[in-house]
Amino acid sequence: MSASPSPDTRAIGRRGLLFGAGALGTGAALAACTSNSTSSAAASQSSSVASGGASGNDTPGKAVTIGFSAPAADHGWIGAITTNAKDQAGKYSDVTLQAVEGSNDVNQQISQVQTLIDKKVDALVILPFDGKALTQVAIKAMEAGIPVVNLDRVFDSPRGSRAWIGGDNYGMGVAAGTYIGQQLKTKGVSSPVIAEIQGIANLPLTQDRSKGFADALASFGFKVSRQVSAQFTVESGQKVTADLLQAAPKIDAIWNHDDDQGIGVLAAITQAKRDEFFMVGGAGSRNAMDAIKADNSVLKATVTYPPSMSASAIRLARLIAHGKGMSDLVENEVPASITLASATITKDNVDKYLPLGFAS
Repeated sequence: MSASPSPDTRAIGRRGLLFGAGALGTGAALAACTSNSTSSAAASQSSSVASGGASGNDTPGKAVTIGFSAPAADHGWIGAITTNAKDQAGKYSDVTLQAVEGSNDVNQQISQVQTLIDKKVDALVILPFDGKALTQVAIKAMEAGIPVVNLDRVFDSPRGSRAWIGGDNYGMGVAAGTYIGQQLKTKGVSSPVIAEIQGIANLPLTQDRSKGFADALASFGFKVSRQVSAQFTVESGQKVTADLLQAAPKIDAIWNHDDDQGIGVLAAITQAKRDEFFMVGGAGSRNAMDAIKADNSVLKATVTYPPSMSASAIRLARLIAHGKGMSDLVENEVPASITLASATITKDNVDKYLPLGFAS
């Protein structure tokens, strides 16, 4: 949806109360370049992404150890991030993964990364709980000659990583707004009531999503009528949606930013017995995809922000440690920044994305 951002403009990742610098699609483009397997393998809902086709980079090289650090797996998306990274590393005979226990304690994560530096791993993949707080230890790794792949939530300085890969929060909003705008135009709705259920309102990632949503709606002559904020949890999603439905006797469309909290959102809608509108989700959970395929609820689409990005990060770290580039590119090195596109999943294409869904 957008060009790869510079380190100081990339939106931060989607989870937790972050204070770092602000930053979909799957790793499909990477799959053809970095897989160690010669056949495609569909993943389960919470595990690995599909393996890609063969290339020169598939040939096992020198043995490398990749360190991995991420926040605690206390909800579906982060849990799948960790699972995907471990499963992807397991596909390579030349990779040993040293994954530390996930933590939402910034000081503990810093200490764990320092331990990996002391062990002299060959590369690091880090999804920081707090990008700003983890910047200095990431710089220490780089200065020690250990290349760092910064996953999603951005460090405060470009010196902290050799490469960054993550999602496009603004692009999520554009995808959701475009789908809703097109559907409403097709239905001939001229002055729609459009509701937006955010995650945590003051996070840059939420603001980026809302900006993309508003910009896309504006291209159809529409705007957000009602906006509420949850906390990326089932409980908060149910509560704010119940309040929203009481306050709005008529709604034409809803965008819910997050499929994890979407379980609560759908529960509130079912309890209120409301079905005059359609809804779009966010992130691409297996739960949401199953509901879209069944076509028995108001949820008709979701826009992706998949945790498969962690599998791609492992692939990038392996290539960097081997001194290789991506075989589909002319350049000899892995790019410094990769922003993944946000795909729109509907009943028409849901089967293609089901293997990448994560359990909420």
